Amino acid sequence: MPYYFAYGSNMDAARVAARIGATRRALAGVLHGYRLAFDKASRVPGIAHANVVAAPEGRVEGALFELLAPTQIEAMDPFEGYPHEYQRRRLPIHTLEGPREAWVYLAAPGTTAERLRPAREYLEHLLAGEPFLSRDYHAELARVEAVADLDEVTLGQLGLSRHSPR
Repeated sequence: MPYYFAYGSNMDAARVAARIGATRRALAGVLHGYRLAFDKASRVPGIAHANVVAAPEGRVEGALFELLAPTQIEAMDPFEGYPHEYQRRRLPIHTLEGPREAWVYLAAPGTTAERLRPAREYLEHLLAGEPFLSRDYHAELARVEAVADLDEVTLGQLGLSRHSPR
């Protein structure tokens, strides 16, 4: 079966279901050799999306979704801006059941910047991934400085809404 590893806003299982439909299951996973970064530039200046960056001692926790069909990853592509905003690679994800090769989205070259912060509504989707995260990792995410009080138009430009998980 195909797998998809979510480390950003798609750790919110409701968001994934709204985007690509039901999945077989979701379990906790860890991507070794990378670190989480909020350096993927969005369409709104100063606002970030999540990304993973190679880091020899790094580890990124997230949700590993077992897809019902291989085409579900293609259904996720437009939401991730594939292939121009994010690229897709198959990487090993470690689980309590052993390693699984999964699709992972990484920022495309030339799409990152420094000193960016995520929107509060975006960060809330990451925090909704709590069932898949260690207590320490979740607490670290909760301490990320986010931009609050964005208007609905700006949220829409970011692919976010206060009224829909999608």
